[in-house]
Amino acid sequence: MSDPLAAFAEPVREWFTSTFREATAPQRKGWPAIANGDHTLILAPTGTGKTLSAFLWALNRLAVEDVPEDPKARTRVLYLSPLRALAVDVEKNLRAPLQGIGFAAERRGTDVHTPTVGVRTGDTSAADRRQLVRHPPDILITTPESLFLMLTSQARETLANVEAVIIDEIHAMAGTKRGAHLMFSLERLEELTEQSPQRIALSATQRPLDEIARFLGGNEVGVDGTVSPRPVTVVDAGARKELQIEVVVPIEDMANLGQRIEPGPDASPAASPNARRSIWPSMHPRLLELIEEHRSTLVFSNARRLSERLATRLNELAIEKASGEFDGSVAPPPALGAGDEQIGRGAAEGEELVKAHHGSLSRERRLQIEDELKRGDLKGLVATSSLELGIDMGAVDLVVQVASPGSVASGMQRIGRAGHQVGQPSVGKIFPKHRADLLEAAVVVDRMHQGLIEETYFPRNPLDVLAQQLVAMCAMDDWALADLTHLIRRCANFGDLSDEVLGNVLDLLSGTYPSEEFSELRPRIVWDRVTGQLRGRAGSQRLAVTNAGTIPDRGLFGVFLPDGTRVGELDEEMVYESRVGETFLLGASTWRIEDITYERVVVTPAPGVPGKMPFWHGDGPGRPLELGRAIGAFVREVRQLDGGAAIERLQQRHGLDDLAAENLLSYLTDQAEATGVVPDDRSIVVERFRDEIGDWRVCVLTPFGAQVHAPWAMALQARLGEEWGSEIDLMWSDDGIVMRLPEALDRLPLDELLFDPDEIDDIVISRLPDSAMFAARFRECSARALLLPRRRPDQRTPLWQQRQRAADLLNVAAKYPTFPMLLEATRECVNDVFDLPALRSVMSDLRSRKVRMVAVDTDQASPFAQSLLFSWIAVYMYEGDAPIAERRAAALALDRELLRDVLGAEELRELLDAEVLADLELELQLLVDGRRARDADELHDVLRRLGPLNRLDLEARSVDGAPVGAWVRSLLEERRAIEVRIADDDRFAASDDAARLRDAVGVALPVGLPAVFTDPVDDPLGDLCRRYARTHGPFHARDVARWLGISETRSAGALERLVSDGDLLRGEFRPGGTERELCDDDVLRQLRRRSLASLRREIEPVEGDALARFLPAWQGAGSRRRGVDAVAEAVAQMQGAAIAASVIERDVLAARVNGYRSSDLDELCTSGEVVWVGAGSLGATDGRIRLVYRDQVGLLIPDIDDPSDDPTHEAIRAHLRERGASFWPDLVAAVQAADLPYGTDAVHTALWDLVWAGEVTNDSLAAVRSLISGSKSASAPKAGRARGRRARPRVGGLTAQGPPSAVGRWSLVEPLRHPVPSATERSLAQAHQLLDRYGVLTRETALAEGVSGGFAGVYPVLKALEERGEVRRGYFVAGLGAAQFALPGAVDRLRAVRQVEQAEAPVVLAATDPAQPYGAAVTWPESSGRPARSAGAHVVLIDGDPIVLVERGGRSLVTFPGATETDAWIEAVQGLVKNGRLAKLEIAKVDGEPVRETPLAARLEAAGFSPGYRGMTYRG
Repeated sequence: MSDPLAAFAEPVREWFTSTFREATAPQRKGWPAIANGDHTLILAPTGTGKTLSAFLWALNRLAVEDVPEDPKARTRVLYLSPLRALAVDVEKNLRAPLQGIGFAAERRGTDVHTPTVGVRTGDTSAADRRQLVRHPPDILITTPESLFLMLTSQARETLANVEAVIIDEIHAMAGTKRGAHLMFSLERLEELTEQSPQRIALSATQRPLDEIARFLGGNEVGVDGTVSPRPVTVVDAGARKELQIEVVVPIEDMANLGQRIEPGPDASPAASPNARRSIWPSMHPRLLELIEEHRSTLVFSNARRLSERLATRLNELAIEKASGEFDGSVAPPPALGAGDEQIGRGAAEGEELVKAHHGSLSRERRLQIEDELKRGDLKGLVATSSLELGIDMGAVDLVVQVASPGSVASGMQRIGRAGHQVGQPSVGKIFPKHRADLLEAAVVVDRMHQGLIEETYFPRNPLDVLAQQLVAMCAMDDWALADLTHLIRRCANFGDLSDEVLGNVLDLLSGTYPSEEFSELRPRIVWDRVTGQLRGRAGSQRLAVTNAGTIPDRGLFGVFLPDGTRVGELDEEMVYESRVGETFLLGASTWRIEDITYERVVVTPAPGVPGKMPFWHGDGPGRPLELGRAIGAFVREVRQLDGGAAIERLQQRHGLDDLAAENLLSYLTDQAEATGVVPDDRSIVVERFRDEIGDWRVCVLTPFGAQVHAPWAMALQARLGEEWGSEIDLMWSDDGIVMRLPEALDRLPLDELLFDPDEIDDIVISRLPDSAMFAARFRECSARALLLPRRRPDQRTPLWQQRQRAADLLNVAAKYPTFPMLLEATRECVNDVFDLPALRSVMSDLRSRKVRMVAVDTDQASPFAQSLLFSWIAVYMYEGDAPIAERRAAALALDRELLRDVLGAEELRELLDAEVLADLELELQLLVDGRRARDADELHDVLRRLGPLNRLDLEARSVDGAPVGAWVRSLLEERRAIEVRIADDDRFAASDDAARLRDAVGVALPVGLPAVFTDPVDDPLGDLCRRYARTHGPFHARDVARWLGISETRSAGALERLVSDGDLLRGEFRPGGTERELCDDDVLRQLRRRSLASLRREIEPVEGDALARFLPAWQGAGSRRRGVDAVAEAVAQMQGAAIAASVIERDVLAARVNGYRSSDLDELCTSGEVVWVGAGSLGATDGRIRLVYRDQVGLLIPDIDDPSDDPTHEAIRAHLRERGASFWPDLVAAVQAADLPYGTDAVHTALWDLVWAGEVTNDSLAAVRSLISGSKSASAPKAGRARGRRARPRVGGLTAQGPPSAVGRWSLVEPLRHPVPSATERSLAQAHQLLDRYGVLTRETALAEGVSGGFAGVYPVLKALEERGEVRRGYFVAGLGAAQFALPGAVDRLRAVRQVEQAEAPVVLAATDPAQPYGAAVTWPESSGRPARSAGAHVVLIDGDPIVLVERGGRSLVTFPGATETDAWIEAVQGLVKNGRLAKLEIAKVDGEPVRETPLAARLEAAGFSPGYRGMTYRG
């Protein structure tokens, strides 16, 4: 056997043989190919020395060969790592061979060069990067992104002599766009270096090898354009490393995990109502035990959040164990409340047993944590993929994986961290979280032993990566198109890129993509189509450098209360579809979005309001079909074995411990008992069951994985949504698809689930653009393509801004099917996220009966269905437990089209601000600083944006002193601009407009223009009209005719088409105008937004006391109005508000009508103008009522949620429904006829039950007055006398026909609701009424009113009213919610009472009066008492400040700070007795203390109160 070290220099051989016993297989097989200069791909298990196999030959060459003469191009070896942590680790590991070889040479007296090593990553400081450029190392360790940045800067000169590129862990990048980006950078490096660098790639997990080899080597492109793969030598070390893996389940029975536990009778009041069984309390002690038993342990989790949570809990347990609070035993799975695992207590510094390690930590923190583990200061780390790839963590003797690793490749990488040294076995433990997780883990372990890693395929033609690299290349050099095309196709990812698609990308980047509406996207490159030359625009290098890379800026949004308390989290796609003011379900409660910042969603509770169902989609690709079919085959095979053989297989082949094996078998057995058929690779089970709230759920149970289930679910949504006429609640995971059937349906035919394999692709692709996922992918692709660059390169652009800008781009791009980023987003969804070929295969198997589909009905979710729901247990729990009231409220959806119809046509002349319009027009015409052209390229942008301009126009739009003439000449010479004559004016136009100007205006074009500029366009005049509209404020058809030199008739016809197509709007827009104008929608939107912002800035927020001064005056408290008309006006403003009956006349109306008389209100009621409706009882003799005009009942009175089914109630309802308005004796007779107890008390109680429920009303308030006055009875017929003949009642004795509280005619409220208004009409009426009542409407006010649907119910209407100029939005009252709306007149009056000009007389209001804001919109001031808005209580306000609260009955006072400063309030309180609102005042307590023990006693006595044994009394 030949010596594998024979070709190495003596010092290198000596160091190696003195350090290692022998060369490993990858070293023996790899060194000859590497020494031969071949591109080499090495596959070998972790811990077999493959990194040294790549480096040692490079170190040999660096040691013995001459150093390059140019000291600034010294770097000869480039090492590329996918992780910064791995890069740092490799730099440390190189120190040993470098020093060892140097020492060996010194011993031998041989002179060798000791190579220098440098590291450049995203963590490298600017000073260190400059040092690397000035003094380049021999070996540069870097990342793909840093290499791109070097190639796009002057630092690229240091790479001119690179001879070898080592790519570690290539499998982590091959299947991603990051890998495509890296390989394109390597082709750019090829252009830069003197000779083609050798490529060496390393991986422990990759398959198929020929695919990875082609990815590594790239292509050779012949002179004739033929593409062929470069040769790559594949070194497959073959031997698999010994794996000792055990799957551990710490509890006897996993079947009940996730189930809710009802609190027992002895449960603590603080016990969670959503308590569920959890595996974590049993898993944590076992993890702690394993960590303490081993010297060094790595615990892997699949999420950063979980790693932090695990580390925190393990440290807590270790502290408890050390203090004796925890005995180390494994507890059975107790109940955990929703959110209990979010709570943790961090250990003090130095007391940590373990620490979390993930990519969000700083480089310094990661290095410190790694060193602590290696030194033994830590017993373990809880990590994510940050430690998965190749990092040497020292003598790690155990790896624990929490939950299935999800793939064989990930499992091998993670378990391989243990025993990382040569010859040592890798020991690992896997702890599944639930039974479906256990099933997947069992299959993954078996495939790990067999080395059956998932296949990897590199992405083909990722256009966003191409666009970014093209901008970077053109920014650094000028390129001929032919040379550029050759370089592109040398990259394996772009080997089959067509000329057409490349042309589309270049069109997009050069600003000549055939779409007028992309003109605001600044060109990134200049493409001379005549010469075929490409160059970068000014600023393109900076653009590429500040937006480098492919890693998407994506992630979960934290959901927080305003005080910072965490509620949960939402996926970006969920937030993408949400707006401020919208509501969603989370934790069985509804939450309203108050704000969306760059990192979080701020919410407040919104009980009873409809909310969207949230969703969470992980970033992972999901289980591939290959693994899914393996799981299915495993299930089928194990089911065929008897119990003993099955247990033996699970333990021997799959590494399951005893409890794990028993749990897995019971899982399959329980499923078989529940459904009769177990889902496997040949059977799909469609299970139907009712969920916790009685809705039908359908689960499609298959093992085929999310890459198949996601597109299948999308196709189902399209089909079922179209057939059922509503959006389908549907989710998917690796274990199947779950959907909720609409209430009208109870069955889903199996045929509805099947699709023609030949049609499924088209169905999914047609559905894609409507999905939030597509919008998110489009944003990411556009950002990579530099179409959405960071506005602040030193800061991360908030996600909401990225989404908003991407949505604007998507709206325009959607009109052009060939737009490159539309194609790329579709390609990414179809090829990278979904696996459409796999779905086609499944559909074909179903059609050919290779796979059967079985429908079953179950009483409750089967075990597999429960596991399917496990990942979404939060969603399932929240949706299932949503209160019935919230589910009903969800039916109230606002019809925006109807809203526009109800509001009528918009005339915005009064809203739009003339100064704002003037400023915007200057911006649109590029006549403001910062928008003027600074070079020829930007002057070209001016022509493309504004259209044809003459010389003076161009000079006005260029910076001062600009050589405009020279710029124009260069544009003309490059054929980027043309000279034309329009309307007797010599102008210059962008060549892009040549065909439009020729066909629309008839201008003569210069000869020699490229065909792309002269090809006809669909609507040349329409395009020019759109251009004019986008760059001007409101205009007329004659303005366009004058600009283009055409007849007004032609311009009017073209503009009319644009109006009918919705591209332009017509209305009264221009302030001071007299005619209707035309305006572009986006221009009008900017005008509105800026005008509204200007209006909002007009008023600074006032404090709460100003609102308390404003409201009584706004609502007419203290008015001198008298009579029926005054009562009618007061009712009009108060209608719909639920106010206590004992207060509404005596306090509320009396405060607004001078000399108020009850007969005036009765006159309005008996005439039929006003109706009163009950709104809930307040004890036996009081309740809330709403006054409302008859024609407003349907709009302002809420629907009845849950009518009583009491027989007496139903008898009264039936009688009133059949006979109409009736008197008391009629009601008694109706109850009697129904053979029900008809005594006075029974009928009276039932009648008032219906009154307070809002079902029955009376034609006057006499009965109400009698009830609250305490007149419960009068002489009435005895029970049973009604059957006999009754004597005619004598005059004056009518009260004998029933109790006083039942007098008058009673009738049903329901007929008054007809015709039933739409939800939109009700929301509009509520919004108008609230604005009329309060003038300034805040979220707090709406909540205090108990508005149906809450503030979210009226928010869209208020927003629409603001856009029309009918209301203003702003921050009017400090300390209240940000969303405040006000009538224009109210804003002025609120401003007027900001300051107290002179002291006002005290105002006494009922505590529950809508004009009294304290305790509702405004919080009470500090007080020693306990103030509350209770019926019968009164508040004394002086200058808007509450001074005292007189509690119900006048027996106690609550004082506020102003009470000690004045006695004016005492006289105001006495007025309650003087004007008859209270019979007497008998104050016993003040702020909870006996009144005689307070200083207030003397002041009250001096004012006329009499001391008594009960307190201080005043009788008037």
